[in-house]
Amino acid sequence: MLYYLFSWLQEHFHIPGAGLFQYISFRTAMAVILSLVFTTVYGSRLIRILHKKQVGETIRDLGLAGEQAKKGTPTMGGLIIIAGILIPTLLFAKLDNIYIIIMVVTTLWMGAIGFLDDYIKVFRKNKEGLAGRFKVIGQVGLGVIIAITMFFHPDIVVREQVVNPTSSKPVELVINPQTGEKTYAENVKSTKTNIPFYKNNEFNYAKVLSVFGLEGTWTTFLLFLVVVVLIVTAVSNGSNLTDGIDGLATGTSAIIGVTLAILAYVSGNIIFSDYLNIMYIPNSGELVIFAGAFVGACIGFLWYNAYPAQVFMGDTGSLTIGGIIAAFAILIRKELLIPVLCGIFLIESLSVIVQVSYFKYTKKKYGEGRRIFLMSPLHHHYQKKGYHESKIVTRFVIVGIILAVLTIVTLKVR
Repeated sequence: MLYYLFSWLQEHFHIPGAGLFQYISFRTAMAVILSLVFTTVYGSRLIRILHKKQVGETIRDLGLAGEQAKKGTPTMGGLIIIAGILIPTLLFAKLDNIYIIIMVVTTLWMGAIGFLDDYIKVFRKNKEGLAGRFKVIGQVGLGVIIAITMFFHPDIVVREQVVNPTSSKPVELVINPQTGEKTYAENVKSTKTNIPFYKNNEFNYAKVLSVFGLEGTWTTFLLFLVVVVLIVTAVSNGSNLTDGIDGLATGTSAIIGVTLAILAYVSGNIIFSDYLNIMYIPNSGELVIFAGAFVGACIGFLWYNAYPAQVFMGDTGSLTIGGIIAAFAILIRKELLIPVLCGIFLIESLSVIVQVSYFKYTKKKYGEGRRIFLMSPLHHHYQKKGYHESKIVTRFVIVGIILAVLTIVTLKVR
C-alpha cells in the first residue's frame, strides 16, 4: 500500500525520499525491520493472550528429558509469524503482482489448515488434531491452485531467446558478440525450470513425457501439476516434522528464507540473471520483499521460541512455513534445489519414513518390530542420546547454513 502512496506523492509533489519506494532493496529492508519489530513487540502480547485463554501445548510422554516442563506452554504462535509476514508484505510490496498474490494466498491457506489443526487439539481436546487426510487434501488443493496459476496466468512468463519473435509481444534484439548472430529476447510462457549442476541450467517439463510419445499442453500440465503437489505436500510436512524442539524449525527456516531471497533477487534482475546465465523471470523480484518479511518474522519469533521456548508455533506456523518455502521455490523455478536447500526437512522426513518402514518390515518378518534410530524424527534420536536441545538446534542450524551456501554455489557450478 505504501508503495502506491509514495509513488503517487513522488509523481505529483516530488517529495524528497519518496522515490526510495521504487527500489526493491529499500522496501525489502523496511519489510525486514517492520517484521522484526512487530513480531518481537506484539509477540509478547499475543503470548499473554494465549496464556489467558489457556491455549497450552499438550505434551505426550515420549521419555525425553525436560519434555514435561514444556507442558502448558502456549501454542498457535504461528499467528505471530503469519502476521509478521503479511503486514509488511501488504505495506511494502506491489499488491497487483501475481507472485505476491500467490504467496499471500499460500500463507493464508496453509495458515488456515494449521490453525484448524491446532484448534481441534487445544479447544476440542483431541490430541490427534485435524485428520491427516484433510491436511493432505488442503495441501493438494494449494498445489493445484499454484500449478493452474503458473501454467495459465499470462503474467507468469520467462525471458527466452527466440529466432522468430511474436509481433504482439515486446522483444529485444540480442547480438552474439563472437558470431554476430542475431536473436530476440521475448517474454514467453514456458514449462522450463532451473536444474542444478547442468551446463545449460534448464530443464523442460514438456520434454519429459515426449520420450513416451505423450506430448501436448494437457499432458505437460498434468505432469507439472503432480510435481507441484508433491513438492508442496513434502516440504510442508517436512517443516511440520522439524518443528519438534525449541527453535529448530524457526532457525532453519530463516536460513532458507535468506537463500530464497537471494535466488529471487538474481532471478528477477535481468543483469544478474544474464551474468549468472540463469533464467530471467520478469516481475519476480517483488518476491524479495515477501522473503524479507518471512525472514524477519522467523527471526522475531525465534526471540520467544529459542530454548526454553515461551511459545510454540504449532501447526499454524510449521505448515505455513513449509507451504511458503515450497511455493516460493516453485515460483522462482528453483524447486529442483529443494532437496539441497531444505536438506534438514528432507533428513527429518526420511528418518520417519525409514524408521516406520523398517519397524513394520521387521515386525512382519521376525514378529517383533526393530528400530534404526532411537526415536524419530532425527532430532529426537539425538535427544535420546543425551544431547541438549540447544546443542542439537545449533548443529542443525550450522548444517542448514552449509546447505544454503551449497545451494547458492550451484548457480555457478555446472
